[in-house]
Amino acid sequence: MIDVVKSNIEKYRLLKDTGTVLAAVSGGPDSMAMLYCLYRLKDQLGIKLIVAHVNHGVRGDLAKRDQDFVQGISREFGLDYYTTNVDMAAYGREHGMTAEEAGRLLRYGFFRDVLKDNGGGRIAVAHNKNDQAETVLHRIIRGTGLDGIRAMSMLSGDIIRPLLNITRKEIEAYIEDSNIPSVEDHTNLQTVYTRNRIRLELLPYLRDNFNPNIIDSLYRLSEIAQLDLQVLDDEIEKKYNLLVKNRINNSIIFRGEDFLKEDEGSARRLIRRAILDLLGDLNGFGEVHIQNATQLFFAGETGKSVHLGRNITAEVSYGDLIVKVQGTEDTQIGSVALDIGRNILADWGIVVTLEESDGRNYRTDESRIAVDKGKLDGDIIVRQRKNGDRIKPLGMNGTKKVKDLFIDNKIPREEREKVPIFADKKGIIWIPGNAFSREYKVEEDSSRVFLVTIERIEEEKN
Repeated sequence: MIDVVKSNIEKYRLLKDTGTVLAAVSGGPDSMAMLYCLYRLKDQLGIKLIVAHVNHGVRGDLAKRDQDFVQGISREFGLDYYTTNVDMAAYGREHGMTAEEAGRLLRYGFFRDVLKDNGGGRIAVAHNKNDQAETVLHRIIRGTGLDGIRAMSMLSGDIIRPLLNITRKEIEAYIEDSNIPSVEDHTNLQTVYTRNRIRLELLPYLRDNFNPNIIDSLYRLSEIAQLDLQVLDDEIEKKYNLLVKNRINNSIIFRGEDFLKEDEGSARRLIRRAILDLLGDLNGFGEVHIQNATQLFFAGETGKSVHLGRNITAEVSYGDLIVKVQGTEDTQIGSVALDIGRNILADWGIVVTLEESDGRNYRTDESRIAVDKGKLDGDIIVRQRKNGDRIKPLGMNGTKKVKDLFIDNKIPREEREKVPIFADKKGIIWIPGNAFSREYKVEEDSSRVFLVTIERIEEEKN
């Protein structure tokens, strides 16, 4: 079995550029077999091996027994050991998720914190071929799509599964032949959990009555799905890069006109890709969530939105299709007073050049304005919009709310906080691409003029 684990690590490049491996060890047969294999291989692989264990707070004294057992094994091997106690049931209730989802979140959060303290690395978990088959079957029963059939991978981000193509029977034989100690979680034998019923009742029934190689067949199905989806993912990635108009304030903004030319299958995968971009995973998102977003986008009604799950929403805004993390649209950017010369405003992504002129020879366009210096009250400030902001647009009588100006000009809500407002103590001077105030207009008798030019940083040549 050690040879198979080593082969998996090499074939799938599980430890490429990795110096530290955190073995997630529960104390059960699977994780103990993995720990022993990695321990035997660590010198050949040139890795630092550490051990982590999470007490989920649901099994009382038995959980403490497992915790102490893993600590003892780690001490015996001379490996650094890290552990934590959590209450996954309480955390799940508090955050509106199942205990299992909460446990996974807390578990991997702890593992990543430990790895961060150790300079980074990979998390090794002991999922095996039977686990993969159970996952595929569970997802089919729940109505999954292709991505659900793909199930788990040998390498997924910072997580490696070096036992994934090894059966539970092979692991148990290795444990017995090598006299490797382990503890058993009695909850694995309780059929009150759907996953356990699949393991203890459904799979044996399918094996005995339909296919004696059901585990291998389901595993092979997951492999085929992974290979086919890799081709599809590559194509979607190309489309994604073309269709994303902007990524600001934790929002992915699609070019609506182009997005709506896609077939429904591609549209769904683009939405999935956006969620993955924002959150780093798709945990908790099913086909129904993606379908809701797709229907919203194709309906195309400005101002409409739908909550997709976790803290993600989809919305339509003036032709743009947006997938965003809730509560992030109000990103604060500090105000900046302009100096004569070039002002690099990195937070805004712009360079503003402020020049003095005699008021006779100058030009203006969409990115360059002329301001009567004598009409200014203090410095020219670049800032974000404020509630109640008004401007006196050139060519209009009276004032206009900046909010109404943005609505009239169809500026998506997601982009309004990133529109720079040029102002002084008296009021707003200029909103690039939207309006210039008549209060600062250069007259024939103006003798002192400021020229203000704005460029995007990405357009800089140096």
